Amino acid sequence: MVRIAVAQFAPGSDVGANLAEAQALVAEAGRAGAALVVLPEYASFFEQRMGPRFAERAQPLEGAFVEGMRQAAAEAGAVAVFGLVEQAVGRRFRNTAVAVSPDGVVATYRKTHLYDAFGAAESTWVEAGALEPPQTFLVGDLRAGLQTCYDLRFPEVTRVLADAEVDLVLVPADWVPGQDKVHHWRTLLGARAIENTAFIAAAGQIPPAGVGTSLVLDPAGRVLVELGEERGLAVADLDPARIREVRAANPALRLRRYTVLPR
Repeated sequence: MVRIAVAQFAPGSDVGANLAEAQALVAEAGRAGAALVVLPEYASFFEQRMGPRFAERAQPLEGAFVEGMRQAAAEAGAVAVFGLVEQAVGRRFRNTAVAVSPDGVVATYRKTHLYDAFGAAESTWVEAGALEPPQTFLVGDLRAGLQTCYDLRFPEVTRVLADAEVDLVLVPADWVPGQDKVHHWRTLLGARAIENTAFIAAAGQIPPAGVGTSLVLDPAGRVLVELGEERGLAVADLDPARIREVRAANPALRLRRYTVLPR
């Protein structure tokens, strides 16, 4: 079994306070015996009105926030996954998912599908990630990969991870509240799990910016744990044998006749 956790909170404009909160949740996951914990998108800095302060508060991968999370991961004996406001050139920044082990960064993913929907325009301020082969890493006997929030509405992103032999998809998110948005969130996560026969662990910001509702799903789309709208953490035990069982019954990845090509 591989025990993992999803943790949710409401990041704000105080980078130091965000780090302390994220570190506390990583420590809590470690005490619960989790080998990995997923935290929300924009964990290092967030304001509901996106603007130049994001770039001003952005940090490099070698910066204090990532190092602080590495230290938390080392103390917990776990991998921590979180959203970083990463430095870029000019007034823009990168929306980057980072996975850190006690030894340092093990994977990064820069959000490729920016949230230019439902009245938002993330691309005004965010530099879209390049279409690159996914970076993956092992958590126990499970191979994990990263994607971010709005990417869920583009099934090709998760399919590329499946092509990289990922068993566990990790999704830091800030899923914005609105009519039917929780329904969309839960439905899309379930669909990505079912069609790729993979575990999914998704962690969201809590209100007012996000809907919370952090989830872990099994390869058949079954919800293993789910949080509500409050700050908190939930753990789930993932059995690698469940991947083999589901894929034996539903060999959809092997039977498909199309591949994914960049646009």
